[in-house]
Amino acid sequence: MISYLRRVFVESWLGRVSAIIIFLAFIGWGVGDVLGYMGTETDVVAKVGQNRISSADLGQALQAEMPAITKQMGVSDPSQVPPAMRRQVAHQILQRLIGQAELMEAARRLNVAVPDSAVRDEVFAQPYFKGTNGQFDRNIFNARLREHNLNEQRFLTMIRDDLTTRTILQPVAQAASASTTMATRLSAFGLQTHVVDMLRIPFADQPTPPTPDDATLQRFYANHPWLFRSPELRHARVVVLSPSTVADTITVDDKDLKRVYEEQITRYHVPETRDVQVVTLSDEKQAQAVADLWSKGTDWNSVQLAAKGGASVDMPGARPSTIPSETLSKAIFAAPLSQVQGPLKTEAGWVVFRVNKVIAPQDTPFEKAKQDILGQFRKAQAPAVVSARSRQLQDAIAGGGLDAIPSDIGAAAAAGTLDAQGNTAEKEPAPLPASGKLRDAIVQKIFSLPKGNQPNLIEGPDNSWYAVQVDTITPDSPRTFEQAKADVLAAWQAEARKHAADEHATTLYTAARERGGIVTVAGGAPIQKNLSFSRAAPNASIPSELMAYLPQMKAGQSIMGEDSSGFLVATVTKVFTPDPKADPVAFQRVKDALGQSEGDDLVASYVDALAKHTPPKIDERAVSATLSSLGFDGTVEQ
Repeated sequence: MISYLRRVFVESWLGRVSAIIIFLAFIGWGVGDVLGYMGTETDVVAKVGQNRISSADLGQALQAEMPAITKQMGVSDPSQVPPAMRRQVAHQILQRLIGQAELMEAARRLNVAVPDSAVRDEVFAQPYFKGTNGQFDRNIFNARLREHNLNEQRFLTMIRDDLTTRTILQPVAQAASASTTMATRLSAFGLQTHVVDMLRIPFADQPTPPTPDDATLQRFYANHPWLFRSPELRHARVVVLSPSTVADTITVDDKDLKRVYEEQITRYHVPETRDVQVVTLSDEKQAQAVADLWSKGTDWNSVQLAAKGGASVDMPGARPSTIPSETLSKAIFAAPLSQVQGPLKTEAGWVVFRVNKVIAPQDTPFEKAKQDILGQFRKAQAPAVVSARSRQLQDAIAGGGLDAIPSDIGAAAAAGTLDAQGNTAEKEPAPLPASGKLRDAIVQKIFSLPKGNQPNLIEGPDNSWYAVQVDTITPDSPRTFEQAKADVLAAWQAEARKHAADEHATTLYTAARERGGIVTVAGGAPIQKNLSFSRAAPNASIPSELMAYLPQMKAGQSIMGEDSSGFLVATVTKVFTPDPKADPVAFQRVKDALGQSEGDDLVASYVDALAKHTPPKIDERAVSATLSSLGFDGTVEQ
């Protein structure tokens, strides 16, 4: 039911008109202060019938949703979102809250009542409140509520509201039905298949021209001044708190590690295993014929063809316990390596088999397995530890800057000079305590801040936090011809190779258009033939630079494009549309998706009708006051 609400209220159009606070509660146990902003404030920003939306409700929704919105906009924190955009986002969130209130008002008018037993069953079913035995645990339930400053009555009210809303919306959405004709047309559109021949002309494969005279290089240098500048360099200090930085600070008692070791004993005490291929047949004569054929060195594929009507299976890493027949199990684990055995009579029929590999038993003692178990535990616990310690780090930075970072929270610090690509002046990667998206975010932040900025803790990707302070900025500057001469020569030669590739590709493209395809004019160059794709099944071998055009092309047409490493010439050789109903499972998925879409449309119409029946009354002064207090009107930076 919760997944249904996610689909209806977040992933569909209704995410633009209604937001269910209880849904945020369920998915937000590990997300910041989603529930931490629940308050008792009585200021009302909007009224819908007998329902009220308080300033606290709006503030809580803004604080909960803004981090995700900033990430969607490609910025790292809300302060970088323009004030006008922040206010617009705030009003959109308010409209979703109004949509929720409209639904609750409709429930009141319809006398929809959710019994206590349904509320109890819903709470007991939630995995967040279950203990190790899989049953509802009152202590865990109370702890979860305390974590978010939420009393039991408030939570149960949220559950009841959620069930009430579902009671209204589910029948509306489920009334939709998809047209088979529309599903067929949509499936055909997605399945339309193009077959392509493609030729690549790499820049790097073109001959390197001889070194030109200095006059030519100086002319190239003068015409491309932006290529030959020393990059801007910045000296910055960085503090990072991430799962990888805190992992080593997470300690676990040996007795807990021992308990995990004993629970996973089959992982650390592995008996002898064997890779084996088995053929089972009902007829002894056919089994003997297969054994004779196999013993002569016939490959596995041919053996399977010869065993037509029987069962053939490849079993890598087989253990005695994974082989269903005791007779066969004993035979396999007594058989010599690489020799065909059988026919052997078993409960399932006549068996022929061959052992291809024997893996000796492995016994890993606790002392050796301990580090592996500890690593798994640290990896699992690190995100929660980062979340808890981020508050300590934030307080430390606010109180004393980057010089006041506690040494026991697992934060990693670094300082140094780098350019906008994250490299040092020596063109080596700067030793930042981060990698991947987090490293990119830190470098981007360093080059977006002014010198001497006040450091603030920023949420980064992959459950990480970081703070940056820029100490010095060295502006970029032009290099003289003599300083850049080696780079000038390399750039000139690269440009010459690219020009040669362009001429070659253009010649092939022109000829392909005139002679019916790239195959007829390639002249022995390697061609990727019969690359097929459809809108439903893209082909990763075809560069995206061509995919913007190929789906609209007809058979016999050619195209030329360019990517980062070379020029591309391709010809569409065939266009066809398979029968959409040939794959009934895929066709039903399309039909179900259409039904879901139509259900969304029905719910949209219903919510729109509710708003017309009970128009909301918005207190703009209360809304403005709430937005101002949070900095969404531009008066206060977050």
